[in-house]
Amino acid sequence: MDLIHALFDAQLTIGDQHLLWREIVGNGFGLASALGGMRRKIWAWPVGIVGNLLLLTVFLGAVFATPNPVNLLGQAGRQVMFVVVSVYGWVQWRRTRTRLGTADADSHGVAVEPRWASWRQRAFLVVALVGGTAVLTPIFRMLESYEPVWADAWIFMGSLLATYGMAKGWVEFWLIWVAVDIVGVPLLVDAGFYASAFMYVFYGAFTLVGFFVWWRIDRRSAALRLAGSPASAPSPRA
Repeated sequence: MDLIHALFDAQLTIGDQHLLWREIVGNGFGLASALGGMRRKIWAWPVGIVGNLLLLTVFLGAVFATPNPVNLLGQAGRQVMFVVVSVYGWVQWRRTRTRLGTADADSHGVAVEPRWASWRQRAFLVVALVGGTAVLTPIFRMLESYEPVWADAWIFMGSLLATYGMAKGWVEFWLIWVAVDIVGVPLLVDAGFYASAFMYVFYGAFTLVGFFVWWRIDRRSAALRLAGSPASAPSPRA
């Protein structure tokens, strides 16, 4: 048990700052999951779950007596949400990979086919993000989450919708992550979670790359579908 406690409480000291190794490692798993998601690999989901469980213990600082005795309930709650939605995404991508593998021998084991959300789905994402933030803010404040509480609520809702969008294969989910990162970086710096703040900056650039990668894949797939459609085939009378 002493060894387990020592590993759990291991810290990296930089000047007068103390970073938990589980915060660093948890974000590392998150980055690996994002990379797998960009490549449309199903292992992205279980890898992400491991990182979520590690970060859950980090953001409940007052509960686990971390160097940052602060509870970011939105950050902690989203780790639980990640696990739940990731199980859904894992199942969805397994089914899609089976379908794609059966239909296309050249699918190379990818687990989803990127596509743009409809305008109705986009409207749902915007309304859910803004409305959910408004609803959760007083709840998180009542539970004494870290101020500004609206930012914590925004991060929670954005993370929920981005993960759901990833499971559905919507290209727009990358842009939701950008919106999360813009709010998340200053909040995490102010709360003293420097490793996570640094990773959010990195994620911001990474998600933009992922957005353009999925956009290109969708455009290529659309071109292939158009080329193989009956309307584009030569007429038998030609």
